[in-house]
Amino acid sequence: MISSGFSGALKLTDLDDFITPSQECIKPVKFEKSALGTGAKIKIGDDGSYVQESKNGKSEKLKQVEISLTDCLACSGCITSAETVLVQQQSTDEMMRVFDAQNVLDTKKFIVVTISIQSCVSIATSKNITVECAASKLCGYFKKLGADLVLDIKLAEDLALLESQNEFIERYKSAKTSKVQKILPMLASSCPGWVCYAEKTHGNFILPYISRVKSPQQIMGSFIKDFISSLRNKPRSDIYHLTVMPCFDKKLEASRDQFFDVDTQTKDVDCVITSIEVDALLIKQDIIFDDIVPVNFDTVINNLTQDNYNLVTNSGSGSGGYAHHIFCNAAKELFNINIDKVEFKPLRFVLNLNYTYEFK
Repeated sequence: MISSGFSGALKLTDLDDFITPSQECIKPVKFEKSALGTGAKIKIGDDGSYVQESKNGKSEKLKQVEISLTDCLACSGCITSAETVLVQQQSTDEMMRVFDAQNVLDTKKFIVVTISIQSCVSIATSKNITVECAASKLCGYFKKLGADLVLDIKLAEDLALLESQNEFIERYKSAKTSKVQKILPMLASSCPGWVCYAEKTHGNFILPYISRVKSPQQIMGSFIKDFISSLRNKPRSDIYHLTVMPCFDKKLEASRDQFFDVDTQTKDVDCVITSIEVDALLIKQDIIFDDIVPVNFDTVINNLTQDNYNLVTNSGSGSGGYAHHIFCNAAKELFNINIDKVEFKPLRFVLNLNYTYEFK
């Protein structure tokens, strides 16, 4: 199935909207254009392989082009299904390999696990327990596996909100000072699926409108690999950062070249696993979730757990509250209006995907 709205270089077979690891991502074989100029022909063999035949009758089997994670969102099914076609580095098998290697001195890493509040909510809903209970048991599970630090992502979420507020004010005021067109509206950048879709279908037309702020996952990655590595006197290469996220697209985000440090050859986020993968891994390991000993999250500065730790969410919405915080901050900074509450009024339904809102 190939959509005309996307690149024809990729094809996803057995496509549906249910995310399962059953799809196979295929990129056609690559051949030099010069070969075709010599009268060579490309034929498809009985086994589905591509064979190049020259004028003198010589046959050569062509190799398939390798596909990377950065290519994944080029086809029509990637928003819903291609997230499951991932490299080995983004899997629970790779995660367990790192944990299992902790007993070997040469391969020992300082493991930091970041857990999103959305994943805690997902686990809590599936297990019919409180979010706090789910969070503490997830923390206890990763601690037992061998994690040195288990953190929640609230700090990075707060930084993302603050930077988004500042960026909106900067964009709004730019027209006043530089007499250039305001690059508004400012579109969210935290969803990697949306960002990749915009990059591959609308290019430079829409990219200037997308926020420059990193997602909380990648902010946390930079914080851990730079600040914590300095605090613990450890090189970036000795720190293994694992995140637990609610969406498969976060694997694609962590694998982007922009979040790779060339000097140390390290990623900000080494591995991403989703809530459903955690649940599947627990079943595979015959671990009963209720039997996991709960442990509170660590503090950022040291390994001590927070005795009176409470999960805190941002006001606004379950998606992070960006619109709420940016709107309230803009009203205060630009018009000196204090807004305690924002009411959202749905205007119309678009493609069964999004609402368009107005502030009331």
